[in-house]
Amino acid sequence: MFTKRIALTTAAIAAALMLGLAGCASDQNSGASDGSKGSDGSTTKPVEPSTDPTGAWINNGRGIALVSWGSSSTACTPAATDITADGQKITVKLAEPRADAMCTRDFVPRASYIEVPEGVDVAEDVKVSFSGAELDGEFTLAGSSEVAKAREEAGDSLGGDASAGWFAPNGIVLLTWGSSSCPPIVSDIVERAEGATVEFKTDDSLICTLDLAPRLTMIGLADPVENQQGYTLTLQGGNLDGKVAVL
Repeated sequence: MFTKRIALTTAAIAAALMLGLAGCASDQNSGASDGSKGSDGSTTKPVEPSTDPTGAWINNGRGIALVSWGSSSTACTPAATDITADGQKITVKLAEPRADAMCTRDFVPRASYIEVPEGVDVAEDVKVSFSGAELDGEFTLAGSSEVAKAREEAGDSLGGDASAGWFAPNGIVLLTWGSSSCPPIVSDIVERAEGATVEFKTDDSLICTLDLAPRLTMIGLADPVENQQGYTLTLQGGNLDGKVAVL
């Protein structure tokens, strides 16, 4: 059985995603007539990987992860302050970071939790428009019968169980619930064809608040996954042990 083990840091996640997205972009543009000639005579066309905001289904279709690129600091991740829907269009207002927020100068994917308003059909395509926190744009998230089934089975409960969704061929957003001041810390990922094992570590020096909040963790895989259906994450450590299907 194919197995790949990689140690994950914030920089490693960003690098893995950038390389994977670049590889996908290069494959899609191979053979372009306006490309430059490589030393072996092949035609190549350099393509920058997309860092445009995008989304992923999470919380069994009751939530969307708005993925943007910027500082990895939790205090500097955009937070939704107002969410409305008109048919299949969701409009999101994002809060500006606090003036005293200490933002690292890295440039990595991070995610904001968007609760899906009532009346939105997750089996159909959903357009998400967002503004604020130096972000302004929109994307379309493909509807899914699998997501709709998961939402129906979950019922009206707000959440509490871990869930995950794809935002890129090698990028997953993992949603867990717990203290907002103590997000999960990924220490290692072991990749297999049918899924990945994600190991977490704890930091006993942290002072954890007693709230129960949605926490979004970025999982960057070394290689794009062609067959995403049935892909699962096995969580170990950090009080997160269990299995999660990736929508």
